[in-house]
Amino acid sequence: MRKVRGQSSGSGAATSLTDRAARRLGRTAAGRKVATLAAELEHRRVPLHWSNLFGVVSLACIAVIVVTGVFLMFFYSPSSTPVGYHGAYTPLDGATMSKAMQSTLAISFDVRGGLLLRQAHHWAALLLPAAVILQLLTTFFTGAFRRPRRLGWVLLFLILITALVGGWSGYALPDDMLSGTGLRIVEGIVLGIPVIGTWLSMLLFGGEFPGEIIEHLYPVHVVVVPVVLIALLALRIRVGYLQKPAQFAASGRTEENVVGVPVLPNAAVRAGGLFLIVTGLLFLVSATVTVSPIWLYGPSSGGDASAGSQPDWYTGFLDGALRLVPPGWEFVWLGHTWTLAVVVPLAVVGAYLAAVVLYPFLEERITGDTRDHNLLDRPRNTPTRTGVGVAGMTFYAGLWGAGSADLVATHFHLGVEAVVAFYQVAVVIGPIIAFVVTRRVCLGLQRKDREILLHGYETGRIVRLPGGEYVEVHQPLDEDERLRLLGTGDQRPVPAGDDLSPPVTMARRVRS
Repeated sequence: MRKVRGQSSGSGAATSLTDRAARRLGRTAAGRKVATLAAELEHRRVPLHWSNLFGVVSLACIAVIVVTGVFLMFFYSPSSTPVGYHGAYTPLDGATMSKAMQSTLAISFDVRGGLLLRQAHHWAALLLPAAVILQLLTTFFTGAFRRPRRLGWVLLFLILITALVGGWSGYALPDDMLSGTGLRIVEGIVLGIPVIGTWLSMLLFGGEFPGEIIEHLYPVHVVVVPVVLIALLALRIRVGYLQKPAQFAASGRTEENVVGVPVLPNAAVRAGGLFLIVTGLLFLVSATVTVSPIWLYGPSSGGDASAGSQPDWYTGFLDGALRLVPPGWEFVWLGHTWTLAVVVPLAVVGAYLAAVVLYPFLEERITGDTRDHNLLDRPRNTPTRTGVGVAGMTFYAGLWGAGSADLVATHFHLGVEAVVAFYQVAVVIGPIIAFVVTRRVCLGLQRKDREILLHGYETGRIVRLPGGEYVEVHQPLDEDERLRLLGTGDQRPVPAGDDLSPPVTMARRVRS
């Protein structure tokens, strides 16, 4: 019998180049490890919930930032050396600018696809902090930061800070008028730090403003931030892999098991699909919506400032903290002028950020709860924590809104002093009101849940009993809904004296 080309004479099965390469790779140590990992991921379960999607969004943003950033590196010139511009954008022809801005304009107008990639880089940098903040909020309000996931909370917070540093350092690299105004504000803040302010300014700028700030920020943006960000992300993924994922209470879910879909292929396909959707949307927005049009701002100048300049949204709370300090807050002591207009905002913002990163440890110390928690909380079932979270959001929103106090005043024809005074009151009184109201709302929702557990859902059906009494028939809860409202999974016993098990028929007496 004649042998068919491409088939084995023994088994008759076709063997291709990829099949042979896969078999050879499988015999290596790395191949065996990959096969073992794949088999483990096929059996590893993860719960499905919308709050888990923010991590994929963050990962897509990081991927877009890294890929587009590598492309931009080949064309960007990190130099403050002044040159004359003679590029494709004719309104600036002959203008004097730095090599940094000249190269950025060349990327935007002369490099094929350069503007698209530059805007994708910027939009991804704007979306990344939002995705991480939403991930922090969902982690906070569901109690996913408790043991054994406190390290994951700290890593997520550090990822946010690294993203802010990366965004701020990249904001200044085009060296246009808007970024130059922001750098001038930074110089004023640094100089306002008592004792060491002048030394820090000279170290950062390399001399008098603007000095060599572009040359100093460029390695931070392209080396330090990416390395730290990728390291933190890898460590967080590693920590998450070693720990079982947290899940909401439901039927069959306990503190010891995980109910969900396997990582391979189900969860991986879902995450990959969302990854591609986010990436596609970023490029779609980049192709249709202009961001950071530096050609309209013009080149940076040490003696000029851009009117109505605003920082990127993720640093607005820092600018707002500076604007809320009353004028004249300074005094002379030990031969130095202590400018409270800088020291106080830095101290307040520093304390706020410290409270965020240390909250899991503070809550554990206050409550004395050192147990491991694999079931998540419903926010209404932890009214104090939820109130603290909303109060923190209100404080942040007050600082963030104050960063645009001048624009609010001009757009709504108000006095800027009145707008600033409103935000000064809001950041002090607002968190207190938010805490009290949120806590009361949570307690009210708890009472509503208890009513539903005891009597079921209202159906609107009124029936008359043989004795003449009118009752409303209630729909009993199924087991999944009952455990979701209890929020404790299957392992918690029913409290003594409370029969929360729904009867087959439920009814409430109504007034006849």
